Amino acid sequence: MAVLEGNVAFVNLDEHEVYQGQSTGKYSLVLSLESADADKLAEQGVKLREYEGTKQRKFASKYDVPLFDAEGMDFNGRLTRGSKVRIAYQEGQEHPVHGVSTYLNKVKVLELAEAADGGGDF
Repeated sequence: MAVLEGNVAFVNLDEHEVYQGQSTGKYSLVLSLESADADKLAEQGVKLREYEGTKQRKFASKYDVPLFDAEGMDFNGRLTRGSKVRIAYQEGQEHPVHGVSTYLNKVKVLELAEAADGGGDF
């Protein structure tokens, strides 16, 4: 099992991800990665996306993903965008178009980011 650190870009760990109005049947987490980590994944055949100059990768699971706090205890709360996490994941088989799959096994929350309020002036 491989381990990787990054910042949360998108998170769907409370309920299945929805795409075009339908459930994918999977929980997912998209991480923004440091260049060195992104390069390692790319060398292993994992395809990455780039957003505002930062490499990102989605990790998914059909099963509930356990969440832990920095001390290794069960995490109680809501994981928010921008939080720093360490994930344990497993690589799947290589696909000729989509590259190597990445399956999310567990998440450790190292630093929880402040939740952004939906209202206010914008």
